[in-house]
Amino acid sequence: MVQANKISVSYFFTCIIIFTRGKYCFLFLKIKQLNTPKGKLISIGGAEDKGTEPEKGYVHSNKSLNFFSLSILKRFVEEVGGIDKKIEVITTASSIPQEVGQNYIDTFSKIGCKRAGVMNIRNREDVHNPEYIQRVKDCDGILFSGGDQLRLTSIFGGTEIYQVLHDRYSNEEKFVIAGTSAGAMAMSNTMIYSGKSELAHLKGEVKITTGLAFIPNVIIDSHFDKRGRFNRLAQAVASNPQCTGIGLGEDTGVIVIDNNYLEVIGSGAVVIVDGRDIKFSNITDVSESSPICIENIKVHILVRGNGYLLKERKFLSEVKNIDYLVVTT
Repeated sequence: MVQANKISVSYFFTCIIIFTRGKYCFLFLKIKQLNTPKGKLISIGGAEDKGTEPEKGYVHSNKSLNFFSLSILKRFVEEVGGIDKKIEVITTASSIPQEVGQNYIDTFSKIGCKRAGVMNIRNREDVHNPEYIQRVKDCDGILFSGGDQLRLTSIFGGTEIYQVLHDRYSNEEKFVIAGTSAGAMAMSNTMIYSGKSELAHLKGEVKITTGLAFIPNVIIDSHFDKRGRFNRLAQAVASNPQCTGIGLGEDTGVIVIDNNYLEVIGSGAVVIVDGRDIKFSNITDVSESSPICIENIKVHILVRGNGYLLKERKFLSEVKNIDYLVVTT
C-alpha cells in the first residue's frame, strides 16, 4: 500500500468503504491532480542520424537513417492509440528533411501505419501556414526528428503551433509528443543547445537556453553514452540544481507521464543526474574556460523496466501501472 502511494505521486486517493458479506472492503480510487498534463511525452536518445549536426571529435557513421529500433517506434504508435491514428513528423531540426521524412514514412509503413505525414517546416514563414496549423490540431501524435534543437526553439517559439501543442498536451489524454535526439532535448524548459564533450568540464563551454517547455525542471541530453556527454549534463545541472538531468542513451527513451513519472524503454541506459544535494561547486567562482568541480552530485542508471519520479527524485526498480487498490479486512 505504501509503495502504491509512492509510485502514484501525481494522483491523490479517495477511499470508498463497502460492507459486503460481513466484511469491510476499502476501495482506493486514484484521481488525477488537476494541474498535471493529460498527454504524454516520449523522449528518445536517437542514434546515427545523418540529419543531425556533427559534433567535433566524434566519428560519425552514415550506415543508416534508422534512429532507433522499431520497438520504440511501435511503443509510440501504441501510446498514440494504434496504427489507425494520424501521426505527423516534424523534420524542422534536420539538415536533410526530405530524406529523414521519407525514412519515417517508410518505417511507419512497415509497422502498419498508413496515416503518417511529414511537415517540412523550415522557417518562421512556414510555421504560420494554416495547413500546418490545422494538421497539428487534427493529428493524434507528433514526432520531432533529430538535428539542431536551436532550430526548433527559434522557429516554433511563440507561434500558434507552439500554443496548440501545449494546449493539447495539457488537456488531451491520448495526445503524445515524441522527439528523438534534438527533438528530445528541446522538450524541456531548460535546453542545452551546444557544448563539445571534450571541453564540457570547462566553465562556459556548455550553452543553455530556453526549450519548448513541455516539461519543467529537467535538462535532457541525447546520444549520452556514445558521445561521452556526462560532463556536459553535469555542468548544466550544476548551473541549475533545481533541474534533474536526463541523459538518454541511443536506442533508448523515456515515457513521461504527468510531467513526473518516467518509464525507461529501449535497449540502452538512461542516466539521471540529480544536483539537489550538491554541497559545493566552484562554478560561480572560477573564470570562463576554467575546470569546474562539483561535490555530492547524485547519479542513477536506469534500464528498460525501471522508472523514476522527478518531483521526488526517486529511483523505481520496476514500472507499475496502478489505477486502483482494494484492501479487505
